[in-house]
Amino acid sequence: MSAPTVKRAAREAQDNTVFRRIARAGYAANGVVHILVGIVFLVVAFGGEGESDQAGAFKAVGAAPLGFVGLWIIAITLWALGAYHALEGILAWGGDAARKWGRRVSEWGQAIAFIAVGIIAAAVAIGARPDPDEAAQEASRGVLAIPGGPFVLGAVGVGIGVAGIAFVVMGARRSFRNRMTIPDTALGASVTALGVVGFVAKGIALLIVSVLLVVAAIQVDPEAADGLDAAIDALIAMPYGPPLVAGVGVGLIAYGIFCLFRAPYADL
Repeated sequence: MSAPTVKRAAREAQDNTVFRRIARAGYAANGVVHILVGIVFLVVAFGGEGESDQAGAFKAVGAAPLGFVGLWIIAITLWALGAYHALEGILAWGGDAARKWGRRVSEWGQAIAFIAVGIIAAAVAIGARPDPDEAAQEASRGVLAIPGGPFVLGAVGVGIGVAGIAFVVMGARRSFRNRMTIPDTALGASVTALGVVGFVAKGIALLIVSVLLVVAAIQVDPEAADGLDAAIDALIAMPYGPPLVAGVGVGLIAYGIFCLFRAPYADL
């Protein structure tokens, strides 16, 4: 299939009203997930117990009456949002080749992230009980076993760290507004403030995971390569750890609320 034909098909898919509405709902679903994770952060910060990652949030949803229905809604809407970003990557526009490919990498990275979280939600909906920390260790063990594995794992960690820094920069510069139509009202100012706090907090959470992966690569120790849940446990044990975790939790809740507003305001 020729490139123009692929782009035409991608544009036609994007122009489908039902598809775009479901994709918008994906932002809201993403917001619900972050709010739940942020609440667990606060619980852990104040001495409680909980799984402070997406899988833990999905298990909490699944435990509610008709929770599996909610999980499938989250999964389907996140898949739609992921598909939309994948199409955006195909339709990358403006600038030279380097700029276009930079945009494609960004869009396809977001697509993979949303689709992956949707898969976790669907897995929990059908009864699975995934353990992201164990999965991270197993994946790291496999990577470390191959020639040059520590460098590969370190590169993944650095990549996650770069994504974390990007979130912090987007929050600080408020560049997330470039792809939204936020009303010039008091409500719009509040949405922007939520975005600033939320993007910075999410960036910090990604940086924590990045540090763990890089440390695992340096030490050639897959046990050190954990997911967000174990990262928060490690942070709690540090001086001033509980207040830091609570701060990130509040930020993730702010990001989740921002995503609820992002659903109607995003430029799709």
